[in-house]
Amino acid sequence: MTLETFRESSILLRNPRLSGAAKAEELPVWRLDDLYSGLDSPEYAADLQKVAQDCQDFAALYRGGLAGLLEGPESSRALYDAIARYEAIDDLITRIMSFAGLSYAEDTVDPARAKFYGDAQEKITAASTDLLFFQLELNRLDDAALETALAEPPLAHYRPWIEDLRKERPFQLEDRIEQLFHEKSVTGHAAWNRLFDETIASLRFNVDGEELTLEPALNLFQDSDPAMREKASNAIGATLKANLRIFTLISNVLAKDKDISDSWRGFKDVAQSRHLSNRVEPEVVEAMVAAVRAAYPRLSHRYYQLKARWFGKDKLKHWDRNAPLPDAPQRHYNWAQARAAVLGAYGQFSPRMAEIAEKFFDKKWIDAPVRPGKAPGAFAHPTSPSVHPYVLLNYQGKPRDVMTLAHELGHGVHQVLAAPNGPLMAPTPLTLAETASVFGEMLTFRSLLAEAATPREKRAMLASKVEDMLNTVVRQIAFYSFERKLHEERRQGELTAEKICELWMSVQAESLGPAIEFGEGYDTFWAYIPHFIHSPFYVYAYAFGDCLVNSLYGVYQKAEPGFVDKYFALLSAGGSKHYSELLKPFGLDARDPAFWDIGLSMIEGLIDELESLPV
Repeated sequence: MTLETFRESSILLRNPRLSGAAKAEELPVWRLDDLYSGLDSPEYAADLQKVAQDCQDFAALYRGGLAGLLEGPESSRALYDAIARYEAIDDLITRIMSFAGLSYAEDTVDPARAKFYGDAQEKITAASTDLLFFQLELNRLDDAALETALAEPPLAHYRPWIEDLRKERPFQLEDRIEQLFHEKSVTGHAAWNRLFDETIASLRFNVDGEELTLEPALNLFQDSDPAMREKASNAIGATLKANLRIFTLISNVLAKDKDISDSWRGFKDVAQSRHLSNRVEPEVVEAMVAAVRAAYPRLSHRYYQLKARWFGKDKLKHWDRNAPLPDAPQRHYNWAQARAAVLGAYGQFSPRMAEIAEKFFDKKWIDAPVRPGKAPGAFAHPTSPSVHPYVLLNYQGKPRDVMTLAHELGHGVHQVLAAPNGPLMAPTPLTLAETASVFGEMLTFRSLLAEAATPREKRAMLASKVEDMLNTVVRQIAFYSFERKLHEERRQGELTAEKICELWMSVQAESLGPAIEFGEGYDTFWAYIPHFIHSPFYVYAYAFGDCLVNSLYGVYQKAEPGFVDKYFALLSAGGSKHYSELLKPFGLDARDPAFWDIGLSMIEGLIDELESLPV
């Protein structure tokens, strides 16, 4: 997944809970030098000044005059030059904010980094206020005059971006209101996002006398000791409960903030703005949600009943949901092994794919260690197309960490391939943003599964993959359902912590099924999930991507002629083409409700395979 905003050193990872003896190894730390040399970089300071001046100069040259550009004989060239200049400024802004965001992600509780990030947000927001007019004026241009200009070669390059932009026309506001929304974002939703990040990073979870940050605490849900899993769950629940007041306030404020924006812009449904930004039709999303919810009994319900039997129980406690199987071999992957596994799997599919991914290792574009204050989870941040992406992990040597590496490198490969489209058309809508990441996971999983030496090892790997897919599809659709309930309820008034917990629990039993028993504290687990804060309704993109990739992988398994070339063409398109156009060469149509059953049937097939293995 991607983080919504945003020195070489050697760090030792020491985690005594890894299988076998305690292990220590050097893990890579990224170098941000390709952006700027450090927080005190003179180049960074100069670029901040430059971008402010560039924005002022751009406004002085073009504000109020775009319609006039279409009246001259060189209308196509004139408007092309304006957009190209705007794009160059956008690239510099992205470079500046990427450095500020990534530096902050390294240690979100460091006051110096927090100030640096906050100052960058304020200065860039102030500077970019001078650019707001541009997209608004573009959307007010006469259709016929614009189409005439787009017919000429120079401006035709930007047709995909312009056509995408004009889909926003019904929801854009008067210029001064847009300016107010833009400037107030620093003290509005961006400030609450930052408060959430810093609060989460500062929390400590007391597990068996050891004070852990969130990532290591969550990692204990995969510990082989059931007592340790229970202690981790109790610690997480207790700490979240103790801080529930602030998470409730953050959720209430951000949901209301979104409601105000939606109301002013004319969005009727709570998720309509997300669908628009994703360039996906609401009926397609609802068809996917309906298909996944209908599949709950034959996917998650069935699997967890099967897993409970393996554990010799009628029901599993919620902390055992992702536990390793009782007889599963406890495999630890050191960094070299993880690198070899992912690059080997990528290389079997395409040497070009492995070559791109290898750069992330060799050029220090990955930050892997767990450390206090570091942003939790994992992401691949594209930065600016004129630079390159970076990957953040919290690597702890579990098989799932290898899958996470494969996932984020898939994003990275996608971002590298899409970069030549430029800052305006490189970004991929969420409908396809998870394609390369989930596909990379699948390639790595299949490669490791083929090396399984025993039925026991194979069963453990299949079970882990099924659980990952259930977490990606079933859980994310449950998250989407929870968000819908929360935002719809918030329109009626402020929500108490108890009410939000109630809404959370209302989707859990439905999605996970009767074989999961929820213990004390689980009702607070909504509080640590960053997607609800940073990007409302993002979560369905995971299910969309997983089902889409399952269908794509089915085509690949059939040895479809030219599949690799068509796959690279899909990734290289970035945001320049609609998802329906990019899927057409593979014979896939996400607008067909039956499409989703294709992807879901692959999960069902893996469960069938699991049941057929000897116990």
